[in-house]
Amino acid sequence: MAAPDLPPLNALRAFEAAARLGSLSRAAGELHVTHGAISRQVRLLEEELGVALFHRDGRRLRLTEAGRRLAEATGSAFAGIRSTVRGLRRGGEPGTRVIGCPGSLLARWMIPRLERLRADLPGLQLHLSPHEGAFAPALPGLDAALLIGAPPWPPQWRVHVLAPERVGPVVDPRHPAAARIAGRPPSALIGEALLHTASRPQAWPEWARRQGIDPAALRMGTGFEHLYYLLEAALAGLGVAIAPQPLVAAELEAGRLVAPWGFVETGAHWCLCTRAGDDPQLERLAGWLRAQLAATDRAGA
Repeated sequence: MAAPDLPPLNALRAFEAAARLGSLSRAAGELHVTHGAISRQVRLLEEELGVALFHRDGRRLRLTEAGRRLAEATGSAFAGIRSTVRGLRRGGEPGTRVIGCPGSLLARWMIPRLERLRADLPGLQLHLSPHEGAFAPALPGLDAALLIGAPPWPPQWRVHVLAPERVGPVVDPRHPAAARIAGRPPSALIGEALLHTASRPQAWPEWARRQGIDPAALRMGTGFEHLYYLLEAALAGLGVAIAPQPLVAAELEAGRLVAPWGFVETGAHWCLCTRAGDDPQLERLAGWLRAQLAATDRAGA
């Protein structure tokens, strides 16, 4: 008999929670089961797939390459299910638009602007849904996705381009590296242990190439699963990170971070992606987001 296409749903659900939360205990708490139950489900899944999904170092979990691939797929699938269920449960809020957004953009850029958004667009009701990984072409459970990306886009989408993405190295001015690289060319980063993120593995190499630096000359230091944690590490003074300018504009203005060489365009763009067709409310939202990003860019110039 041929093996089923999908492993048991409970095992996938346990794995997705453990991968997203980085802990078997936290996954157990979210799913209201015991730590042992989560551990057994993950091991059953590994046995069925014939691959290790986590590196286990005491209580610390790190995804293997196979685990990262499965986490991206299950994370996107369960996020879509959660968004759809939330939309169905709202029932009595027919005018609400559900917007999917990567957690780092949501936490560091959208949430600080929500009060201004409500004042500027009082008739627009939004439900913001954190989403990790790639968005499915059909945008299940969502009316739109706010993301940073580049073509090709799914043919089902209408893409509102909001602003070019600009990234650059940032560091706490009190960190010793800040003094070592101050006033020097970008090649001064060679030899520094650079903070990086698994969600954007090409960020440092692409930046280096645009600066005329061989990416192989860079030395990667501590890595993080998500951009949000990378930026928190930079703010905690752990080293030099690479960041999109809008996500650190407030910290740069306050002097909590410095950007020694400013920011360069990557070729990607901030976009609001909707299903094909007209939606005046989402058109208004796209215009508002475009204006906010332009103001952020001017402030960081």
